[in-house]
Amino acid sequence: MAKSDEQVIEEFGEAVNMSSGELEEWLQTEESREVGQKDGGGESKGHKSGRRIVDLLEKQNKDDYTDEDLDHMRRVVSYVHRHQAQKPEGDVEDSNWRYSLINFSNATRPRTPPLCHDGPAAAGDRADAGLAEVVR
Repeated sequence: MAKSDEQVIEEFGEAVNMSSGELEEWLQTEESREVGQKDGGGESKGHKSGRRIVDLLEKQNKDDYTDEDLDHMRRVVSYVHRHQAQKPEGDVEDSNWRYSLINFSNATRPRTPPLCHDGPAAAGDRADAGLAEVVR
């Protein structure tokens, strides 16, 4: 049974735990650009997905989501869940595994309280914690 759009949006909001600003800043780093599958030596799929996630997070109304947006959200949720299940043993702090998850806007360390992104599920005004908090 296919999930409803509302379920997809909710699961996306749970899987994505960075703001658009945090993700945008991360995507400018060398670590972000170096990880992931690259077709023909160009931009990795994860990095490209991250740029798309920034656009999704900046949408302020769930009615603004297109069918393509919802499809991408489904893929992001699937990737995050699958990748988290493949966590390697040992220290992952500076690992490609962790950097790949961050490219998909999952900082691998949910904050307390959880960080809300800037989209429809955002919880009021809040200042971004910044990239230093994400990669620390």
